[in-house]
Amino acid sequence: MKLSLCNEVIAELDFAAQCDMAAKLGYMGLEVAPFTLGDEPHLMSASEAATYRRQAEAAGIEITGLHWLLITPKGLSITTPDATLRARTTDVLERLVGLCAMMGGSVLVHGSPQQRAVPEGDSRDIALERAMEVFARVAAAAEREGVTYCLEPLARRETDFVNTVAEAVEIVDAIDSPGFRTMIDTSAAGATETETVSDLINTWLPRGKIAHIQVNDRNRRAPGQGEDQFIPIARALQKNAYEGVVAVEPFDYIPDGPTTAARAIGYLQGCLQGAACYSGS
Repeated sequence: MKLSLCNEVIAELDFAAQCDMAAKLGYMGLEVAPFTLGDEPHLMSASEAATYRRQAEAAGIEITGLHWLLITPKGLSITTPDATLRARTTDVLERLVGLCAMMGGSVLVHGSPQQRAVPEGDSRDIALERAMEVFARVAAAAEREGVTYCLEPLARRETDFVNTVAEAVEIVDAIDSPGFRTMIDTSAAGATETETVSDLINTWLPRGKIAHIQVNDRNRRAPGQGEDQFIPIARALQKNAYEGVVAVEPFDYIPDGPTTAARAIGYLQGCLQGAACYSGS
């Protein structure tokens, strides 16, 4: 599996410096939040995308994918009753799928809780019907580009739309595209699911529904900076021969972004080594 760092953690650095720091810390890649690249990242040219890709390659890492897809441009929504706005949102997402492929990434993570909330006065079923139209389009785009678009279950404290892996799997099955999957965010899962994260991995990863993992503590800090235990998670990933990306995505940087990034990878590497020793004992 590949350990990747979500680049907004060290966004105070320019992109080349982000790549250099991540590589020196031992990460294999950066997972990029498009809003860190500009106000209209979906309009980036192929040559601009290639420049970012070359900067990563020069540092000895890769761009593993994109996340936080709908922060910019502002005002987007996949559940809005405004058909024109939904069409614009779909266009942005399809373009971001293309951007991911141009940058060398393999996965996009659809979180963006505010941009998928059930509109006031609407039912979840109506919101879901609208969102399904968007997901079908972006799944087709992902399939064409050879990348995987992942719907991220988020905690109820963040959104009222798709909170569990089981809910996300229902949508994945309905879309029925190899370019569309779900994923596990350990903080969101720890706050919402009735099963442990390791049990979720053991349940869904063998069924081919999980294409990505993001790791953070329920306290919104990095792995190792809270009460959550990550060795069982590492053991579950190893047991199921997971070969995808594990992206570090804290939201609360204590004491700062670079230190958080350094502490997180050291902790995770220790968890992976400990889990491997346990499995071999």
